[in-house]
Amino acid sequence: MNLKLHALSLAFEDKRLLSNVDLTITQGDFVVIRGPSGSGKSSLLRLLNRLAEPASGQITIDDTPVSEVEVTGFRRRVGYVQQTPVMVSGTVFDNLTLPFGYASANTDAPSIEALKDLLDGYNLSDVDLDEDAEKLSVGQKQRVALIRTFLTRPEVILCDEPTSALDPDSREIVEAQLRRINREDRTTIILVTHLAFEAQDVVGRHFSLGEGRLEEAA
Repeated sequence: MNLKLHALSLAFEDKRLLSNVDLTITQGDFVVIRGPSGSGKSSLLRLLNRLAEPASGQITIDDTPVSEVEVTGFRRRVGYVQQTPVMVSGTVFDNLTLPFGYASANTDAPSIEALKDLLDGYNLSDVDLDEDAEKLSVGQKQRVALIRTFLTRPEVILCDEPTSALDPDSREIVEAQLRRINREDRTTIILVTHLAFEAQDVVGRHFSLGEGRLEEAA
């Protein structure tokens, strides 16, 4: 999947968040966008996931305007991990297997043992599958939300501050998993953060966002 942003602009309450942003993202890119709080990073991801519409400009997917693409199918291909993790009422197991209960799911849910192994791999060995997901810490919810998204194997993953509530060890694990998925599966990663991202082993593209402008690092 190739995504292209052309002359994209967005304003909120008279504040210009994005101003004529141009960006081309090809399958397998690893894009890191840094910027301070309020600079429009989350808004950019919401536009890419079709949760918001630009004031002007256009987003295309494989040269087709996203406005002409069926939304459900599009969101199967573009996963979105929000800054504030969303847990549905129920257990950790319920949350991890949620996408596989939809009619649009094209694979079976992982086994209980596979899910336990995944939790262990994300430094969540202290979390039980039958635990109430809504009672997890923010950092635990972030990792559960990431695992849930990874399990559906989207072509593109949008990550909004995915390590902001994590301790250094857990943050390193998540960053390593993102690098692995990008490298091994050629999954496109678009990650926004106000933190430094340890980018070893990533042939990535780094941008800064501020005052409405998106600029690529040299």
